[in-house]
Amino acid sequence: MSPSPRFFTEREVARHCTKDSCWVLLGTRVYDVTAFLRMHPGGEALILRRSGKDISREIEGPPHRHSENARRWMEQYYIGELDKTSGSDEAQTLRERRRQTAEQTEGKTTGSQAVEEEEEEEEDSPYNLCSPVDLETDLVDWRKPLAWQVGHLGEKYDAWVHQPVDRPIRLFGNPFLEASTKTSWYWVPVVWLPIVFYLSWSCYMTLAQGTTRIVFTSDFSVLVHKYTFLLLFMMGWFLWSFMEYCIHRFVFHMKPPAHNYYLITLHFLLHGQHHKSPFDGSRLVFPPGLASLMVGSFYAILQYAFPEIIGKCLFVGGLCGYVVYDMIHYYLHYGSPKRGSYMYGLKAYHVKHHFEHQRAGFGITTTFWDHPFNTVIPDEKF
Repeated sequence: MSPSPRFFTEREVARHCTKDSCWVLLGTRVYDVTAFLRMHPGGEALILRRSGKDISREIEGPPHRHSENARRWMEQYYIGELDKTSGSDEAQTLRERRRQTAEQTEGKTTGSQAVEEEEEEEEDSPYNLCSPVDLETDLVDWRKPLAWQVGHLGEKYDAWVHQPVDRPIRLFGNPFLEASTKTSWYWVPVVWLPIVFYLSWSCYMTLAQGTTRIVFTSDFSVLVHKYTFLLLFMMGWFLWSFMEYCIHRFVFHMKPPAHNYYLITLHFLLHGQHHKSPFDGSRLVFPPGLASLMVGSFYAILQYAFPEIIGKCLFVGGLCGYVVYDMIHYYLHYGSPKRGSYMYGLKAYHVKHHFEHQRAGFGITTTFWDHPFNTVIPDEKF
């Protein structure tokens, strides 16, 4: 049997109205959304203004009716029910009786001190804010690595992977393999920005020598001036934005055949795990080791398609675009941009991609490419 819910008075709920402790009501259900403040696509101020109050109207809209995924996501922050019993002493007595009844029902005979110790242990657990996954009925066994399980979901995989949870995911049982799939955000600029700076300086100095020419025929060539480096750099960045869109749409969001175990597993490793657990902070940017495969391929293609120095200038612009992409992606999940700013709009756009429009909104740093490819998410005000 499920444990009886905790009960809170309206005064207790109203006291939790700060960034450190923010509670809201949905009817008579009480939610502690403190951990969600910085994730909210509309910014934390929208929730704080409604802290301690019923947000049923805001959930239903207008202007924004929250999706089923958003409602399902909210349930992980459920902590109890609103107790409307008049009189604080009477309410306290009723809560104590309900607690004792719950303890007896579940066979808890160790006393209130043991219960309190257990609650303290749960508060210290990294899983205390995770989605309430039923370990007995869920389609996968969360107590084991998921990488080798998801391929067996078949036709159920697509619906399962697009029901987000706020729960850490373990992909592999091998510690080395598992560690290779995780990285802190700061390793991206630490590893790649020195390469960007060095190659930028190298390309500019090479062009500054005034000996670089693009040869069209034996009788015709064009001198590449040093000041064209900035133009080539920005062209490389623009090229990356197109690659960013294509990789996200056609690779990360491929729909693997329901009968193909290996393609389902590959999809989950590449991007499915991010949609299943979109706020897993250790998996929001590419580990440099894995990213080097993509970066190396990008470099090889440009060197093959263009003269050496031109390809290198385009590459360094694209590499810089990649670093900005990864940093923006991390910020869209954990940042709190100012309302009305460009990043505010991007955050709202990206969160809608996760929770409502998984087959649209593939741009991360810009929505530019969504327009010509007709994958723009309908505009909504938050």
